[in-house]
Amino acid sequence: MTGPEGRDHFVSMGSYGIGPTRLLAAIIEASHDAAGIIWPEAVTPFDVALINMKAGDADCDRICGEIERALVAAGKDVLHDDTDQRPGAKFATADLIGLPWQFIVGPRGAAAGEVEIKNRKTGERETLSVAAAASRFGAVL
Repeated sequence: MTGPEGRDHFVSMGSYGIGPTRLLAAIIEASHDAAGIIWPEAVTPFDVALINMKAGDADCDRICGEIERALVAAGKDVLHDDTDQRPGAKFATADLIGLPWQFIVGPRGAAAGEVEIKNRKTGERETLSVAAAASRFGAVL
């Protein structure tokens, strides 16, 4: 390219578009709290965090398995936490990851046939029967 003074100059340019990494950073910046990310449902990497509060407990394992199968059959992506961590660590990890919904299965609830559902965005919790919790997300047990 020839400049205004008549000399040749090399042309350089840059592109500052919105790529996937910038888009993810923008989503996280716009949707988070002190505990971690709060993924909008339209772009979440998983739909549901399934938290087994006592992995190895027969009732907890059975109910988590039923819920996971039903949700997957309904087309939901499930991140199943069946690690051997303390409850506080499991809750902190789930909040940090920031999936929109958390299904919490503990020994007392499992014995009663109940699941606790937490909305990550609002923090609201609701205890439902296993079938009602699954059907809320289009799954059938």
